[in-house]
Amino acid sequence: MNDQTRERELIPLNIAVLTISDTRTEATDKSGALLVSRLEAAGHRLAEKRIVADDIYAIRAIVSGWIADTDVNVVISTGGTGVTGRDGTPEAVQPLLDKEIEGFGEIFRAVSYEEIKTSTLQSRALAGVANATYIFCLPGSSGACKTAWDTIIAAQLDYRTRPCNLVELMPRLLET
Repeated sequence: MNDQTRERELIPLNIAVLTISDTRTEATDKSGALLVSRLEAAGHRLAEKRIVADDIYAIRAIVSGWIADTDVNVVISTGGTGVTGRDGTPEAVQPLLDKEIEGFGEIFRAVSYEEIKTSTLQSRALAGVANATYIFCLPGSSGACKTAWDTIIAAQLDYRTRPCNLVELMPRLLET
């Protein structure tokens, strides 16, 4: 049996979820709840879930802490990726990245186009890696979170996905 046909087991990841909003609470955070539900249903573990106001430095502080925590494999944020004055998630997160994964935003907008047409141009969704931690910054709508998880993130965080996935690269992320 060669490597392409051998069945693989899921490698559960520890995923932190950050909702970025000036108005949401645990009771009204549909997007964060959707992400927690999806990641747990996929066999992953919730490392931590938090809600933070749309403030670049508060966002950066939380994400930085998770990047430094070797027990957190993935950070998924929801909110703050638009173009209004309070939307600052990309500005908060991009300086923390060792490498940006440009293809994520490109694919997300392409898939979203099928659902919301040209409104997808308002999304500044992005992904990257920092200190061997994958980071995905998603729009704040639960529909966008569902689209991102179901069509892109779930498969890339599943070691069983062929021909390749982000999980199999994890042992090599800190190479120099």
